[in-house]
Amino acid sequence: MSANSDLIRQFCAAWSRLDAREIASFFTDDGVYHNMPVGPMQGRDAIERFIAGFAADWTYTEWQILNLACAGDVVIAERIDHTRAGERVVDLPCCGVFEIRDGRIAAWRDYFDLGVYMRAMTPPTA
Repeated sequence: MSANSDLIRQFCAAWSRLDAREIASFFTDDGVYHNMPVGPMQGRDAIERFIAGFAADWTYTEWQILNLACAGDVVIAERIDHTRAGERVVDLPCCGVFEIRDGRIAAWRDYFDLGVYMRAMTPPTA
């Protein structure tokens, strides 16, 4: 196992603590996070704010890594993100592509079906 694949395993595990500052600390200062259904964020501070915002209602998350491949400074992690916000639950299939620079994430592109997430996490209308 490489240092880069270890980094991504640690990053995925960090999400379970739901600490946006800790999660953002895995990125380079100029890192890019592109949640593919929405626009990219650039810079550690912007990434931290984005994560804090969209995960604000989460009460639990655990990321199950199904497959992880590493080629040099690129790591690809196929996962299922098990997330709960109160009574709402989603098991979201995802695939993340990570570019590593100097032991930190320089770019993360995450691919998933936003509709699956929204249907599970949107409270029912009365």
